[in-house]
Amino acid sequence: MSFAADQQFFSRLASASDSFAGSLPSTLARLAQLGAELDPAAPALAANELQAMLHTVAGSAVTFGYRGLGQHARALEQRLRVLMTFDAVAHSDWAIWLGELGQFVEAGRHDPRSLG
Repeated sequence: MSFAADQQFFSRLASASDSFAGSLPSTLARLAQLGAELDPAAPALAANELQAMLHTVAGSAVTFGYRGLGQHARALEQRLRVLMTFDAVAHSDWAIWLGELGQFVEAGRHDPRSLG
């Protein structure tokens, strides 16, 4: 037995999932752009937007069946938060994090459902 409310819920969920999948290429492009713009000497502006975007991707990805993508986004977000808590972070630490962000973006562009 199926209820109209269930059908509406699953219809909205499918629509939201399609919307997430459709916006993923532009989201990944924006993450890459912010990574390229991040200045290790003054990271706050780009880092704040990166953190917010990674947080959103982490939650949405898991919800819509992109578990690995979501877990990777959450790990990047958490490491970014740690970096942002310090007054000074070595350029090499930023370079490592930015390299991981770049790998995440490329893997997400290639096959976001298999990212792990």
